[in-house]
Amino acid sequence: MARWAVGDIQGCGEELTELIKRVGFKSDRDQIWFVGDLVNRGPESLQVLRLVRSLGDSAVTVLGNHDLHLLAVALVQAKIRKSDTLSAVLAAPDREALLEWLLQRPLVHFAPEAGDLLLHAGVVPQWSVDQTLELAAEVQQGLRSDPRKFLAAMYGDQPDRWQSSLKGADRLRFTVNVLTRLRFCTPDGRVDLKQSGRPGSAPAPLMPWFKAAHRASTTARIVFGHWSALGFYSGDRVLALDTGCVWGGALTAIDLDAPQASPVSVPSRQPRSIE
Repeated sequence: MARWAVGDIQGCGEELTELIKRVGFKSDRDQIWFVGDLVNRGPESLQVLRLVRSLGDSAVTVLGNHDLHLLAVALVQAKIRKSDTLSAVLAAPDREALLEWLLQRPLVHFAPEAGDLLLHAGVVPQWSVDQTLELAAEVQQGLRSDPRKFLAAMYGDQPDRWQSSLKGADRLRFTVNVLTRLRFCTPDGRVDLKQSGRPGSAPAPLMPWFKAAHRASTTARIVFGHWSALGFYSGDRVLALDTGCVWGGALTAIDLDAPQASPVSVPSRQPRSIE
């Protein structure tokens, strides 16, 4: 059995189909992890959702910020952005089944036997693996028990610093922002969600979240995406897999159980752009 992990798809359906073939994935034998952002900005979000859902238990998918945005647009009429490409999903005859399936996806998946933690974006330095799982579970409970209430309060960049005393909507919003939007933070857990450039592009004391000294989550290897300007990166007890397929880069997979394996990439068929 192989465990493959795949970077941000964002509606790049043809590339995903080709990548699955290229790595020789077999759903009755292998497992495939998706770092989130299955949908949006690419042309085939509907096809991607249908394909990943069809893989059943062989696919492990966590929610990304674009997946949550789709749910918010569908369930609480969140504002559709000019760059959104969600209309085919919203008009699909199987829309409700796809949305319900997406609602049941976690924000974090942990494989303790392998020591791998799957999430979309990052964690602040103060969070251990156990605390990350606990906070993600709080979000999942809120999202699944009352999705409309949760999604209506989800948007916003505040609070911007971790404090264990955070409660209610502020606590849930901060957790969502960290797990699905984080790139840069300060050592004391203040996040800046506007910065999206390459590592080193943000002003001090901001740094890539995984470069913070004394990061409490190093007991696991964190597998994530979200950061196309970072690209493929393996080091610091993390594995980054967003190679910017929707921006004209590539869609990338790697065998999680083959430490020396090189990533497998399918070139994008989308027009090259800048995020």
